[in-house]
Amino acid sequence: MEKNGSCAESFGYFGNGDAEDVMRWALDRFDPKIALACSFQHPLLVHMALQIRPDVRVVAVDTGRLPEETYQCAEDIERRFKIRIEWFFPETAKLEELLKNTGQYGFKKSVENRKQCCFVRKIDPMNRALAGMDAWMTGHRRDQSSAREGVEKIFEDPARPGVIKICPIADWSEQRVRDYLKAHRLPYNSLMEKGFRSIGCECCTRALRDGENSRDGRWWWENPDNKECGLHVPNWQI
Repeated sequence: MEKNGSCAESFGYFGNGDAEDVMRWALDRFDPKIALACSFQHPLLVHMALQIRPDVRVVAVDTGRLPEETYQCAEDIERRFKIRIEWFFPETAKLEELLKNTGQYGFKKSVENRKQCCFVRKIDPMNRALAGMDAWMTGHRRDQSSAREGVEKIFEDPARPGVIKICPIADWSEQRVRDYLKAHRLPYNSLMEKGFRSIGCECCTRALRDGENSRDGRWWWENPDNKECGLHVPNWQI
């Protein structure tokens, strides 16, 4: 913890700085043991990071149930930026055991089943993607849900003790994100044009209805307090 303790003391301005400054600080400090996780709603963070460090490591999880539009967005990003994304997948044995025990749509029968599905398809692959890393970056924003409204830009990841988590655009609004995409003519997931604001597995994601927050389209059959897959939750139990 000595390393992270000194890191916390040095956050200073960067903990509340502009997105580009936060990202530059993180890439300079933690390279090469830092990764950028991309969920393929848009490549804002990828674009921003590549301006600072062209060899930034971009990782992604393929749950096996992503929408076609998400794969297309990933392809557009690789083509536009001439990069190769590092994909991580569920382990076959664990996935087979999950489906044997719960069935293809067992995740809708209980919160416990859904968490098991998220663990096998998302958390376990992401843990492998981040193995050996000292830090990682993600696109969390405070306006996405009540569970994220207090997210900081730089902090020790409570779900991965000893690893620093960086959320450069934590204080951005959805409109600011859209303005950035338009200004830089960046590709984005076409589902965003159909009312989707938080895009995960196809079977667990729907378009928003009037008055809903961006995360309300995820696991809509559950209590709002459960609308996290576990990637960002400390002491997450299955």
